[in-house]
Amino acid sequence: MTFITLEHILAHTSFFLLFFVTFIYWGKFLYINIKPITILGEISMKIACFFITTFLLIRWVSSGHFPLSNLYESSMFLSWSFTLIHLILENKSKNTWLGIITAPSAMLTHGFATLSLPKEMQESVFLVPALQSHWLMMHVTMMMLIWANEAWGSYWNWDPKETWALITWLIFAIYLHTRMIKGWQGKKNQQL
Repeated sequence: MTFITLEHILAHTSFFLLFFVTFIYWGKFLYINIKPITILGEISMKIACFFITTFLLIRWVSSGHFPLSNLYESSMFLSWSFTLIHLILENKSKNTWLGIITAPSAMLTHGFATLSLPKEMQESVFLVPALQSHWLMMHVTMMMLIWANEAWGSYWNWDPKETWALITWLIFAIYLHTRMIKGWQGKKNQQL
């Protein structure tokens, strides 16, 4: 019960912070660019990222699996990803305008998870049998083929959905490659 209360506090506080950060970045973009407000936005984004990180870690510990098993956890993870990307890019490029895109993106995905999903979907539940594997964490990060072999008994099933997804990606890759190699832009690009 303590974990649930702490998750609730972290989720709602981080949403408020993201709302505040969005307000700051858009206010800075539309009206005023004052250094103390910019610093306040940066600090608030760091605190929001810390709270979402803590939320995800608590969820991981309490559920026993990496928190990407349902729509709520995936949306919270996406919100965390936006905040982390923001912090990394802002630190590397010293561009304080990134928050115009990243802050609302983080806030909207977080708001969708926290405010629009029913409470039943926000609860941590047991994983479905296909995901009850020690390969889940690696599947999420990099080892999709090994996880598929572990879960379904083969790397590739030639399922129509898999096959057409592969064909679509190959055609798109050929298009991008051809465009890049030939330097096609404008009308030449439209003809392809």
